[in-house]
Amino acid sequence: MMGVLMARRGKKRRLDLEAEYWRLLASGMGTVEACRQLGIGRKTGYRWREESGGVPPAHLPEASRSDRYLSLLERKRIATLRERGLGVREIAERLGRAPSTVSRELRRNSRRHDNGVYDADLAHQRSRERFRRPRRVKLAADPELKAEVQDKLNLEWSPEQIAAHLRVLWPEQPERHLCHETIYRSLYQGIRGGLSRTLTKRLRTSRPLRKRRRRSDQRAARFIAPPVLIDHRPPAVELRTRLGDWATGRATSSSDPAASPRWPRSSTAAPATSA
Repeated sequence: MMGVLMARRGKKRRLDLEAEYWRLLASGMGTVEACRQLGIGRKTGYRWREESGGVPPAHLPEASRSDRYLSLLERKRIATLRERGLGVREIAERLGRAPSTVSRELRRNSRRHDNGVYDADLAHQRSRERFRRPRRVKLAADPELKAEVQDKLNLEWSPEQIAAHLRVLWPEQPERHLCHETIYRSLYQGIRGGLSRTLTKRLRTSRPLRKRRRRSDQRAARFIAPPVLIDHRPPAVELRTRLGDWATGRATSSSDPAASPRWPRSSTAAPATSA
């Protein structure tokens, strides 16, 4: 297919493109339209969703990272100032950073075989690789906690109920306390999250992929026509000349012939029916 880019699998795939894909999904756009705008195949978008269970991954491109992390430009300035013989405190003052930040950067992203030379590009790559490395989640590190959560999921307990149960079961062990969002993410991320994704069938929704939900201030109205308050209803309603102007006391169905509508108390009589 002409004009369609195939994203690569593994660590070398385009993180910027994938981050933009997740941003479009978060804005309410569908997978097919997001893939069309980015110029990637639909199968690639569906594979990204399947791999993460519908949850946006943790790794982010350079432009999306927080300002509290050093950028590549700042690391290049550190390398240049180090070559000029400036100390840690003077470098930190010129960068507008804390001296501990610069000291930690030189210590964590330098190796013995660098021969005392701080390479900005190499240090930046080491930082990004460390950032992408997934943390070991609690459920994967604690077999007893994992077994307890799995047992309750098999009993069709909700993650909210399980989170409250763990606090009652181990009140003196806060390291075993989980929030319901952690359980949801562990389910939809599959083995990486510590739980089998097949347990999603035990949830109330039974969804294999997580459905994106908008915030309350971003939700669109379901009805095109604006709502009309009851105080603004037309005067013709008070005349009770139309069938829709009459309200029954209870809902009835065709399967209940004995049920009859109860007309509201009004000075106007119910409309007569023709024989």
